[in-house]
Amino acid sequence: MSKTIDEFKKISDAEAYFQFFELDYDQKIVNINRLHILKKFSQYIQEIDENSADLSAEEKLNQYCLALQKAYQVFLESTPQEQKVFKVFKDKPKNVITLTELSSD
Repeated sequence: MSKTIDEFKKISDAEAYFQFFELDYDQKIVNINRLHILKKFSQYIQEIDENSADLSAEEKLNQYCLALQKAYQVFLESTPQEQKVFKVFKDKPKNVITLTELSSD
């Protein structure tokens, strides 16, 4: 049975994406990094959609599968703080003085 874009679009949780693409994953990694993996995955999907509009549905799903593998791999090798996929990690905290700022005087 072949998978469709419509089936893909109905998925709403990380585990279901891995099951849809029949990919192995470590539940502990997904539990810890779920939102970060999904955010990175959505960024990759957006790039695929913007840069590969001429792909067939099957080719697009293959690219999405690779994107999920890539997003998962990122968080096997890195941390959410290093990846900064969410705004909270990108913004410098307000009203915070770092030790380096204290010692620079």
